Amino acid sequence: MTTPQHLQYILRLADNALILGQRNAEWCSHGPALEEDIALANISLDLIGQARLLYSHAATLDGELNGVKKTEDDYAYFRTEREFANYTIAELPHFGPLAGTARTERDYAVTIVRNFLYSALMSHLWTALEASTDAQLAAIAAKSLKETRYHLHHAGDWLIRFGDGTGESHRRAQAALDYLMPYTREFFSVDPVETAIAAAGIGPLPSDIEAAWREDVDAALVQATLKAPADVKHVSTGKHGEHSEHMGYLLAEMQSIARQHPGASW
Repeated sequence: MTTPQHLQYILRLADNALILGQRNAEWCSHGPALEEDIALANISLDLIGQARLLYSHAATLDGELNGVKKTEDDYAYFRTEREFANYTIAELPHFGPLAGTARTERDYAVTIVRNFLYSALMSHLWTALEASTDAQLAAIAAKSLKETRYHLHHAGDWLIRFGDGTGESHRRAQAALDYLMPYTREFFSVDPVETAIAAAGIGPLPSDIEAAWREDVDAALVQATLKAPADVKHVSTGKHGEHSEHMGYLLAEMQSIARQHPGASW
């Protein structure tokens, strides 16, 4: 039997993939090197492809639960900011803690560190979801895991190059880590949705994969000669629909054409 928590969980997974995919796509034609321009575009396509599969699955669950007929576009383009449930870290821009209206050069170290932290999480989460009682989710996890392992390899390689490279690259990588690491607390905070999902065998409790994630991150930081910042108490709340000031700008850009021409196809 489909439950509201089941639908919410699938939408969380989809929103994370879509929003991070949208952010990575911002490097298209702006990459620091041609090879990286192409790599980030491909990673973005992988993430958006994962989102499409998950949104299509959510549409099926939504139909069973609420008797409504939706498409993946309905979820991506016609929901409001508060209806998105992605981690806050996914929506942050490619630079440090500036206001959403600020204009500054993108920092590739921020992109790499974020992709590493997120991909390290998803490599464990997709692995666990391969055993989900939701057969469709398990199939999506099996496909997505292969892509995520490449994302993790790409980001991990560059993390080590930056951290153990020049003085400037080390400084930027450390600053990016200091900025982004506190947002990872949201990965592992358990709420009633995740508790219900674990009880139904659909997915793991986030806290169950935290130790493995930290082991991977710590090992990579040693190789990169980087230091994890001190833990903070604050937990960001993107997965509960409470976003940073950057989310509205991202959605305005992503959704504007679809909202101006609803029902259009090409």
